[in-house]
Amino acid sequence: MPRAKGGPKTRRRRKKILKQAKGYVGGRRKLYRTAAETVLRAGAFAYRGRKQKKRLLRGLWIIRINAACRQVGLSYSRFMAALKRAGILLDRKVLAEMAVRDPQGFAKLAETAKAQSR
Repeated sequence: MPRAKGGPKTRRRRKKILKQAKGYVGGRRKLYRTAAETVLRAGAFAYRGRKQKKRLLRGLWIIRINAACRQVGLSYSRFMAALKRAGILLDRKVLAEMAVRDPQGFAKLAETAKAQSR
C-alpha cells in the first residue's frame, strides 16, 4: 500500500498559516515552520490584548466619570453608590460618554445622586 503524504489538505493548511503571516518580516512570512510559530504567538498576544483593552477602557471611563463628579462637588464612589440607590442602572461606558458629550445631562444625574445621598 502506498504511503499517504497529505497532498491538497496539507497544502491548504500551510497556505492558511502563510496567509495569516502576511506582513511579517523575513522568514516569518515565507517559511512555514517559523510562520506557524509566529502566528501562534501573535494569536496568544491578540487574545491577551483584547482582555487588557477592556481593563484599560474601564479605567478610562472611571477617570472621566470621577473628573465630571468632582466638578459638581461629588466623589466617584458616592456618586456611583447614590445612582445604585436611586435605581439608575447606567453602565460606566454610558456615564463616561455623558460626562464628555452631555455635561448638562450628567449634572442632572449628579443632582439626583446628591439628593439620594442626603
